[in-house]
Amino acid sequence: MKDKQSDIDANELFVELKFLQNFMPKENIGPVEILNFLKRHDCFPNASIAYRVLLTIPVTVASAEKSFCKLKLLKSYMRTTMTQQRLNDLATIALESEVLEKIDYEDIIEDFISKNTARMRMFK
Repeated sequence: MKDKQSDIDANELFVELKFLQNFMPKENIGPVEILNFLKRHDCFPNASIAYRVLLTIPVTVASAEKSFCKLKLLKSYMRTTMTQQRLNDLATIALESEVLEKIDYEDIIEDFISKNTARMRMFK
């Protein structure tokens, strides 16, 4: 049942978790250790899927919360001085910092300068 892409059967999960309570080592262990235990014994497919889902949820939630936090900071600081389009652009820049690091600024600067004759005289 490894890598099976199906929903968890709630009744089977309940039975597996009840059995797992008696089968697990008695020391206090965390969810990652439980998942490793489940992988080693490979006889609790629904519990294994449930623990994999459980361990991925906090990453997703933290990422979304970080995005909203950055947007909130941008909106409160700059709200009165910018258009919605500029706010959207700044939010994108704040959230996509890895993409931003790969941009060649020289091309953008050249394009900006070339659109205005006064800029062309000043910067060339």
